[in-house]
Amino acid sequence: MKIRLWPGSLAARTAFVLLLGLAIVQVAGLTIHALDRLDVQRLGQARDIAVRVVGLYRTMALTDPPRREAVLADLHRGPELMVTLGSSPPQVDLPEMPPQEQRLLRVNMNLVPLGAPQIRWKEMVIYGGHYWHQAVIGLRLSDGEWLNVTAELQPLRPWHSPAFLWAFLLMTAAAGGLTLWAVRRLTAPVRTLAEAAEALGRDVNAPPLPEDGPTEVAIAAVAFNTMATRIRRFVEDRTELLTAIGHDLRTPITRLKLRAEFVEDDEQRGKILADLEEMEAMVSATLAFGRDVRTTEPVSPLDLAELLRTILDETGDANPDLVDGLHYEGPAHLTVRARSLSLKRVFVNLISNAVNYGGSATVRLIDADHHMIVVEIEDDGPGLALGDLDRVFEPFHRGEPSRNRETGGVGLGLPIARNIVRAHGGDVTLVNRPKGGAKATVTLPV
Repeated sequence: MKIRLWPGSLAARTAFVLLLGLAIVQVAGLTIHALDRLDVQRLGQARDIAVRVVGLYRTMALTDPPRREAVLADLHRGPELMVTLGSSPPQVDLPEMPPQEQRLLRVNMNLVPLGAPQIRWKEMVIYGGHYWHQAVIGLRLSDGEWLNVTAELQPLRPWHSPAFLWAFLLMTAAAGGLTLWAVRRLTAPVRTLAEAAEALGRDVNAPPLPEDGPTEVAIAAVAFNTMATRIRRFVEDRTELLTAIGHDLRTPITRLKLRAEFVEDDEQRGKILADLEEMEAMVSATLAFGRDVRTTEPVSPLDLAELLRTILDETGDANPDLVDGLHYEGPAHLTVRARSLSLKRVFVNLISNAVNYGGSATVRLIDADHHMIVVEIEDDGPGLALGDLDRVFEPFHRGEPSRNRETGGVGLGLPIARNIVRAHGGDVTLVNRPKGGAKATVTLPV
């Protein structure tokens, strides 16, 4: 299984990078805090040991040698200190204290005042360290006797601070929340622009974007609205041109029909009238195509299941011999929001094609999920050539090779159907069935 670590969306990527940076900064901050806390603990312990050891040394140095043992026994040293007097430095199975810790302890001992310079120790040795949890210090008195002190070292605890932990967690949560909020606010215009582009693809007359917000967002909105206006003007000009040409051709076609009646040759007259009928059908289809592009029919709730069954019943009434080949599969009721007349024209066209070319039509309504609905229309005909599966959606292209209007139409039914479905936010495709025949698949948003 391939694990995808890099997010796909811009918001997720931005949030990922910022949160990763926040985590790195927090880890670095915690490390610095831990190191500082260790240094503070070392310094505190060194000062405490230095004050106590120097205090013991000063007492012993100011005490007569015969009385030192008795005075030492009466001193309150605490359980973490062991003090002995001897003629030699301490004999322990420990290495010499590391230079950094030893330097810190020596400095702090030198800073503790002795009261009289002449009683300063003549020699000092230090063994152990925090790794061994104890420090053994030997100080030689002025008369040659050694004061040997064993001090217990508490373990260093860089995280031993409940208040700091809660403060750190609260700070991290606040920073993470602010990061996610900022990312969502910064990427919201991108989502708005994508939604506007999707709406423009469904409806060329979609409302414009608000031209406010930050400078960059306002500039992008202005550019998008300008583009949408130009596209809208281009589509309207092309549609008006196409409709005007189709409308203007009706008059000469009617005149040619009248003049063809005066042709004495019956065969030639029939051919001329047939050609004119075909031209008139193409003009009517062109005008219908223009009307569908410019439709302003409102969107309303529609029972799609009932609509499909009604179209099948009407098709059966028009073709009584094909009633046994008409089937509906799917739920009894399914409501969508659509333009009812336009959507009916789509399914009338697709079911009529299935009946005309395949001799049957099986309509299957599938509620794919909570966002999309699928309608499949299958027939048992010969299917289509692979090269025609997409070309049949081009205007005036016919999958049926003859020029007979009764069998092939004029080639505008499927382009009109696709335009209507796409205006609803869906799509329509054609494929050949493995067992023969063709299948048209219509997807529609709920």
